Amino acid sequence: MSDPFVRPDTAAFLTFLNSQDGPAMHELPIADARNMMQAMRHVADADVGEIAVKRDLAIPGPAGTIPARLYDTRADREAGPVMVFYHGGGFVIGDIDTHEPYCAEAARQLDMPVISIDYRLAPEHPFPAAPDDCEAATRWIADNIPCTGLILSGDSAGGNLAIVTAMALRDKAASKPVIAQYPIYPTVDDHARWPSYDAFKKGYLLTEESMEFFMSSYAGDGSWRIEPLKHDQKGMPPTVIITAGLDPLRDQGRAYAAKLIETGIRTTYLEASGNIHGFICLRKGIPSSHQDITNGLNALKTLLGELSA
Repeated sequence: MSDPFVRPDTAAFLTFLNSQDGPAMHELPIADARNMMQAMRHVADADVGEIAVKRDLAIPGPAGTIPARLYDTRADREAGPVMVFYHGGGFVIGDIDTHEPYCAEAARQLDMPVISIDYRLAPEHPFPAAPDDCEAATRWIADNIPCTGLILSGDSAGGNLAIVTAMALRDKAASKPVIAQYPIYPTVDDHARWPSYDAFKKGYLLTEESMEFFMSSYAGDGSWRIEPLKHDQKGMPPTVIITAGLDPLRDQGRAYAAKLIETGIRTTYLEASGNIHGFICLRKGIPSSHQDITNGLNALKTLLGELSA
C-alpha cells in the first residue's frame, strides 16, 4: 500500500501533536481529558469571530435541563431553516464551548441560526443518555424556536447523533420537518472491520486506544442508535456528508453515503483529502481546514437551494 497523501499543514500539525510528552487523553481522568480538549481549542482552532447573537438556552430534557446555545448573524430574522448541531468528542468529551468557533462560522456562512446541544456525556451518563437528550432537544426546538424546518448536523460522535436523531424524527415526526442532515466524519458502525481503521488508527489524532476508551465508556448496545449503517435508511432527509481522508472512520462514512445513495436519498458526498479527523475544530492548527469547512457548507447551501426551488 502506498503512503497516503498528507497535506503539508496537516503533516506539520501531526508532527507537533505526536511530539508532545505526557499521557494521552484516554489515559487521563475524565475531567482532565475534557480540560485537555478545551485547551486544544485555544491552541488549534480559530477565534469565534463576529456574531450578532450568542444566547444560552435551557431546554427541558428527560433527566433535567439540557444546555444549548444559539448563534445567529442577525438580531432579527423571519422564520426559516435552523441548524441543530451535536458536538463530537466520542460521547465522552467536548461540549458547546469546544465547538463554539465552528458553530459561529456555520451560522455566518449559512446565514441561519445554529443551535448547539450540550447533551449528557459518558461515562457518568452512558448510552442512551446522549441520543435521548438530542431527540428531546430537537423536538423542543421544533416547538419553541421560530423555524420552517430543521437541518441536523454534528461531527464524529455528533455525526452519529445527527443521523440517529433524524431516524427518530423520521419514524415519529416533530412539529417541524427535518429538511436535511449534514453528518461530518460520523461514526455509524463498528470500527474494526474497515481498512481505514487499520491504516490510520495510530498517529493521526484519533487513535485506536481513544476509540476503544470512548466506546467502552459509552457502553452502547449495538442497536440502530449505535450502528445506523446496519439499519434501514429509507425515508431519510436529503444529505450532505463529509469525511476526512486520513481518518480511521473514513470508510464507514463512505459506506453510509453509499447506502443513502443506494436507498434513493438525495446525497452529496465530499472528502477532505489529506486531512484528519476533527478538522472542523483545527482551523488554526491546520489552516487548510477552513476551505474544507466552506466546501461542506457550500454543498449544504446548494442542496437547500435545490430543495426550495
